[in-house]
Amino acid sequence: MSNVAAVTDANFQVEVIDASRTQPVLVDFWAEWCGPCRMLAPTIDQIATENSGKLKVVKLNVDENMSASGKFNIRGIPALLVFKGGQLVDQMVGALPKEQIEKVLQRHLG
Repeated sequence: MSNVAAVTDANFQVEVIDASRTQPVLVDFWAEWCGPCRMLAPTIDQIATENSGKLKVVKLNVDENMSASGKFNIRGIPALLVFKGGQLVDQMVGALPKEQIEKVLQRHLG
């Protein structure tokens, strides 16, 4: 069972923007056809599990949710966006190693 909930254009404001006012939110922008996205999925799941209670982790399918993808200028996927205090505070693109993702997240946790 994954600790990563799916969000949509419809609930993005509540689940990501509003939620980021209480704790940082990591959004994984992905698509079914994207190989690197699928490779990254277990890593994202691990990060969600290990940071449970400190970090909210969600994923957004870019094919089904054009509005959020467009709003944050998602050009390449996988794209990982970090939201904090209602704002986009960090962005990573590509299937990055877990250590690299954690390094970025450390700046926003705790």
